[in-house]
Amino acid sequence: MNVNMTEQARNEVREIIMKALGQLTAEGKLPAEPLPPFTVEQPADSSHGDFSCNAALASAKVFHKNPRETASMIAEAALLDGTLFSRVETAGPGFINFYLDPRWFTQTVCEAVNGGSEYGKTDLGHGKKVLVEFVSANPTGPMHIGNARGGAIGDCLASVLECAGYYVEREFYVNDAGNQVGKFGLSLDIRYKQIFGSDEEMPEDSYHGQDIIDHAKAFAEKYGDKYMNVSEEERRKALVEYALPINIKGLEDDLLKYRIRYDTWFRESSLHESGKVTEIVQMLKDRGVTYEQDGAVWFKASEFGDDQDRVLVRANGVPTYFVPDIAYHYNKLVTRGFDKAIDILGADHHGYIARMKAALTALGVDSDKLDIVIMQMVRLVRGGETVKLSKRSGKAITLATLLDEIPMDAARFFFNLRDPDTHLEFDLDLAIEESSKNPVFYVQYAHARICRMLGKFAEEGVTVSDITPEKLSYTDEAELAVIRKIAALPDTVNDAAANYNPSRITRYAYELAQLFHKFYDSCKIKGESDEVVKSRLALCCAVKTVIKNLLDMLKVDAPEKM
Repeated sequence: MNVNMTEQARNEVREIIMKALGQLTAEGKLPAEPLPPFTVEQPADSSHGDFSCNAALASAKVFHKNPRETASMIAEAALLDGTLFSRVETAGPGFINFYLDPRWFTQTVCEAVNGGSEYGKTDLGHGKKVLVEFVSANPTGPMHIGNARGGAIGDCLASVLECAGYYVEREFYVNDAGNQVGKFGLSLDIRYKQIFGSDEEMPEDSYHGQDIIDHAKAFAEKYGDKYMNVSEEERRKALVEYALPINIKGLEDDLLKYRIRYDTWFRESSLHESGKVTEIVQMLKDRGVTYEQDGAVWFKASEFGDDQDRVLVRANGVPTYFVPDIAYHYNKLVTRGFDKAIDILGADHHGYIARMKAALTALGVDSDKLDIVIMQMVRLVRGGETVKLSKRSGKAITLATLLDEIPMDAARFFFNLRDPDTHLEFDLDLAIEESSKNPVFYVQYAHARICRMLGKFAEEGVTVSDITPEKLSYTDEAELAVIRKIAALPDTVNDAAANYNPSRITRYAYELAQLFHKFYDSCKIKGESDEVVKSRLALCCAVKTVIKNLLDMLKVDAPEKM
């Protein structure tokens, strides 16, 4: 595991402050009072220090002193020998600003270059088992744009969690049972019968897509009118058993094309077949958290934080969709023993959170082990106008048709450009534009630019190898800004993992690319002294390493030529 240079410096600030306060207390200059919590932050403007501390402000009431006076006393007592800092100053109403020693910058570059693909990884998760369930699209039809966003968010979140030291598995929950499959069977049944002369019309709430017609035609070509003379139940069962696996295989193929590979495709039907659905109702009954009303079995969800009680089993004896969902989450957290289950769900699932946590609590499971990321809607835009149909087919844009229209890298990057809980405007024109306006092109170009430049130097026999802090030197502010950003990667990974927000990774990647392009345009390399050439080439190598690691997390290509 690489050293987190930012965290190391932040911890040293705290240590310096505490030692200085201890010294001042021992000398009787400050009262021996417990110090209130204080913060150590990195100012946006580095002229105000690399790190800034508000300890003097936080302790004003405790010490009964003007914070500026306290800050001056602490700064004067601060011992910097052997630390990562070269000087300390006071500013404003009582801030204490610390300035990093040049060695911190050279050490950071070495950590990134020598760390390679491991740079940025942390041990935040300590190997805890996490199951990330995402997309889980209804297998009765193709995946829509919401599923496309959910796939990018879920897969990238899983990668971020892996980088943060968690053991992660990806899972797709196949809804191959229940009402939607019944509706699927009904729709196929009517379309099949229509082929052989039936004038039965499709109900308004059935599936009217071309895919249903295609399945019925293919089934008829294979079996002819054989199923016209059997019971409706047998016919629908045969149609579903024929068409559903084709749809599920289609989902899997589309997601593989989208660079998503699941560890498990978990089928809802397995919960019914194994008796787990019936068993979970009995477990809730045994715990005394159910009651019967109007012939139905109800869960006392309102006693466990939900806004109302929920039906578990209808009066006709059929469980509601809620029951297999409870059984599924019980399976994740108890049967399979995951420390955390994370679901990526659409904006219409807000109410789902309270009821599922209520059910887990009633079953004696720690509901904090379940976290649900609510993802907002996507608006596709072309030429400033909202787009709902594919240019090629004139049909609604699905995941498959989207990937026919825009590059894969753009799809995965763009869907992670915003926090999951914010609406996303996806600009189809921008996604295919090869310019600095396109964020994924801009980041990839930084990587390719470095590869091209390193290649040219290598042709002249100049390469970067065996770098140590002592061999490097950085003084230009453009260099230092890039290095500060590089040092922030481990913190960024932890932040993205803790907040279940992979957009922090895309944002960081874009900001690093900005800083690199600025450095590259303002800091000459060729023709400079050997020390400057070696130092700046090492810095370029560090940026290349970080961008490659970031794009790998996002499963976006890091091209060497563009």
